[in-house]
This record gives sequence, C-alpha cells and structure tokens, in this order.
Amino acid sequence: MLRTLGRRVRAVALGIATVLGGSLLATGVPAPAHAAVPDTIPLRITNNSGRGEPVYVYNLGTQLSTGRQGWADASGAFHPWPAGGNPPTPAPDAAIPGPAPGQSATIRIPKFSGRIYFSYGQKLVFKLTTGGLVQPAVQNPADPNRNILFNWSEYTLNDSGLWLNSTQVDMFSAPYAVGVQRADGTTATTGRLKPGGYNGFFTALRGQPGGWANLIQTRGDGTVLRALSPLYGVETGALPASVMDDYVNRVWQKYSTSTLTVTPFADQPGTKYYGRVSGDVLHFTNSAGAVVTSFQKPDASSIFGCHRRLDAPNDQVRGPISRTLCAGFNRSTLLTNPNQPDSGASGFYQDTVTNHYARKIHAQMADGKAYAFAFDDVGHHESLVHDGNPRQAYLTLDPFS
Repeated sequence: MLRTLGRRVRAVALGIATVLGGSLLATGVPAPAHAAVPDTIPLRITNNSGRGEPVYVYNLGTQLSTGRQGWADASGAFHPWPAGGNPPTPAPDAAIPGPAPGQSATIRIPKFSGRIYFSYGQKLVFKLTTGGLVQPAVQNPADPNRNILFNWSEYTLNDSGLWLNSTQVDMFSAPYAVGVQRADGTTATTGRLKPGGYNGFFTALRGQPGGWANLIQTRGDGTVLRALSPLYGVETGALPASVMDDYVNRVWQKYSTSTLTVTPFADQPGTKYYGRVSGDVLHFTNSAGAVVTSFQKPDASSIFGCHRRLDAPNDQVRGPISRTLCAGFNRSTLLTNPNQPDSGASGFYQDTVTNHYARKIHAQMADGKAYAFAFDDVGHHESLVHDGNPRQAYLTLDPFS
C-alpha cells in the first residue's frame, strides 16, 4: 500500500487553501500590501517532550515557484527528489538533527507546500516511486515506519504569508503545538493538549465501545505509537464498515420529508442550497430550483475520509456543499440543525453515532481546536495559525502525559 504526495486532495479554509497530499497550498489569496514575505523564515523547534531519544526532523514538500517536489535542509535550501523507480527506491537522507531534550533548534523553511515530520529514536524511511515520494502509511502493517514514533505538521509559506497547522487527519500521535510570531511581535499558537490530554485521549478511546479501541497501535515493547483515524480503521477492518449506517439512515429519512439548507460561505449569506432526498439520493437545488449537485447515501469511509460519495472538488458549488455535509456527518449535527454548517461546538458529537475519534481529540485540546478530519475547518474549528507577514514559526514537541 503506497501513498505518494499528491494522491489525496482535500480543501481547507473554505476557499483559502487546498491540501495536496495533506499539505496546505494557499490559493486565491491576494498578496499583502506590506513588505514581501522573505524566501525563508525561521522555524524554532523546541523539545519539551521529556523523552531521551534523539529527534529527527524533515521538511518535505513542493517548491511553489517551480512545482517540483523535494526536501529542504536546515538552511532552507531546496533539493529536488531524484527519479524514483518501480519497485520504489530509497530517497536521499533528508533528516535534520532535532533539538535535545529541553533544548531548541532553529531551521529555516522556504516557500513550500509541505510537511514538517519529526521522529523519535529512529530515522523515518522514505522511498521514491515513479509517481513521487512514498510517505509513511502506518495503517499498512508492512510499512517500514510502522514501529517508529513520529508525527508531522503541515504548512504553506508563500507570498501571502504562512499557514501552519497541527493535524490528526491521518492519526493521533506524538503531541506537539504550532505557532507564528506576527509582524507586530505577538504570537499565536494552537495544537496544544490540555494537561494529561495525551494519556486522556487514549484512555477515552479505549473506553469507547464499538471497536474504537482497535484504532490504537502499540509497539512490541508496549509503547503506544498512535491511534489511526477512523478512515483507516474502516479500511483495515479495525472499525466495522457499518459504524455510521444508523445515523446516515436517520438523516436520509429526515430529509425525505424536510429540507436541509446549506449556506457554505460565511461571507456570502445569500448563497444557499436546498437538499431533499428523492429516490434515495440527496439532491441540492439553488434558489431558482435547479438541481446543482446530488449525493448518493454515504458510507463510513466516505464520511471519515470526506471523499468518494462525499467528494469535494475545488469548485464553488459541489465542493463547498460536500465539505459542509462531511462536517455535519462527522459532528452528527445534521439531525439537530437543518441549517448547515452548524457553528456551535457545544452541539457537536452529541449523537451516540458519531466520529468518536474526533470528539475525543477536540475534548483534550487546550483551545478546543483540531484537524481531526479533513474538513474540520468548516466553522473554523481547526488548529491553524496564519499570518501574512510572519517573523518566525514555532513547533513545540510537547510532553507525553
């Protein structure tokens, strides 16, 4: 099971950014009027993990000026990947030594759409195929990174600024927080767990009936490595494929006799779409009554992955509606509120059938923000920092407590 950069496409920030292979790529954002964003900015990495193993850091992604894939070294210099093969060939060693426990180290990040990986105790294994970089896919028991403790952050730095997030879309693992220092000297941070939140999440997941504890992966020595996302749980059989069926059936029944109204753009309250189920298909019409898009009844994979029957192209109609539906299904708000998106987090995840992985992650975040599924940014509940003229970025490796 190979996963190459660019295979998975999702949109974030509702028209502000698109994620290619999990990485933020800002689009349609006008260049700021203030001083131009430099070619590289400093990223200060602080190791507060309390762990004694060496840390390895990687900056992998797409060079925005050329569209080439590659890696950046500690100085921010870009190195394109060489040609890959079939079977995949080893990638060049792109590891940057990370800070020792209790220490900080600063690297420079270039104008990239990419990921900052970090691993504990062992370097990650990257390979190149003819389609590009093969990224870790630890839902596959044969993946060479399966028993390595690691995680990553996603970012885009371009002429319009920095977008930097913490993500749990694929897995919940080694805790960390991200931040940005703005031009005025103030700092914004997100992604930090509450005290006890790391262990609290795994404890809560183990206590959730229905197979959710099966998402947790451990190493032979007993080390808890991660919890897979429910999408991978369904794909690997750890979660039953029918896990969301009851909720979906109830939604389909409700909107066969009533209307689901979607207002996908917060800055365009007059743009509305109206959904009704007919013949087991959810059809959306515009204000003129014309059908603009339709959805087959989604399965759990479509919901957790925000893909397949909930595919979201980067357009102005189907994509925005699908993003809204995906958020409503994952948060289980479609039965309680016929006007979507629902922005009130207090009403999220209240149904017994819901994305319990996302529910438990948000419950353990200090600010309540997370990227627990692909469109967790609907309603601005995502763990993202942004600034149009950043002075410095931060990545803090937090305690495993």
